[in-house]
Amino acid sequence: MRTMYKNWVKRALDFTLSLIVLVILSPLLMAVTVWLHFANKGAGAFFLQERPGKDAKIFKIIKFKTMTDERDADGNLLPDAQRLTKVGKFVRSTSIDELPQLINVLKGDMALIGPRPLLVKYLPLYSAEQARRHEVRPGITGWAQCHGRNAISWAEKFRLDVWYVDHCSLITDVQVILITIKKVIHRADITPAGNEELQEFNGNN
Repeated sequence: MRTMYKNWVKRALDFTLSLIVLVILSPLLMAVTVWLHFANKGAGAFFLQERPGKDAKIFKIIKFKTMTDERDADGNLLPDAQRLTKVGKFVRSTSIDELPQLINVLKGDMALIGPRPLLVKYLPLYSAEQARRHEVRPGITGWAQCHGRNAISWAEKFRLDVWYVDHCSLITDVQVILITIKKVIHRADITPAGNEELQEFNGNN
């Protein structure tokens, strides 16, 4: 039963639910797109970056862009904290910046629930066990995000990711959705300054 859900039912639910949510939220998404276009001073409203998906296949993740592309006199990007706009802070604190990833779910790059897609440069650093996180599609939210996110070590995050791979089920996914909704309402575990990780993974931490 769990295998059927993991291989067939989950994808069908992801596609259906993502499509419904995108249609319902389309007025909000369009408004935020216009809002960020002006707030980001010409830097655009969307942020695209290559990430590894299922079986480590590379795809481009889509998020709302919360920072400008302002640079110093030498042409270097200003620190994240200086480029993060007031609008961007609001979009991040409410997790609205994650909503464009629903497009990734429709395309099949991602799932609603799964290990978060991390940076491509981390791929050579994973142990064989840690690399198992790529046995399923990455998610907009996941088991590790519901159990500490940036408050836990990389080793613990990966342990939780692999646990999810081995225990993926409808019940587990419903638990993740409920916990995620609670965290969004309370604005808990929001990463500041637009960074996916507060501390980079180096293979040892």
